[in-house]
Amino acid sequence: QVLSDVFNAPVFTIDTANSACLGSAYRAIHGLVAESNVSLADVVKLAPEPRLAVTPTPGAEEVYRPLLKRYAELEQKVIYNPASSC
Repeated sequence: QVLSDVFNAPVFTIDTANSACLGSAYRAIHGLVAESNVSLADVVKLAPEPRLAVTPTPGAEEVYRPLLKRYAELEQKVIYNPASSC
């Protein structure tokens, strides 16, 4: 639920062990074939069918939107000026 609320997006799951690892593997495969213009959708065609797990809590976007903005600002500061962020 937290992911759904923070990113204001529905969360889907698949019925398989280590689904996060499976997602990473699909991304790695996509990276390997990226030069041949194969889409990520084509790479995951054979993946198990996802199931809707949760949707964002109404009103959560108002809480998390400013926090996400602040996080992005801090992340950029660290990336572009790492010495001053310590």
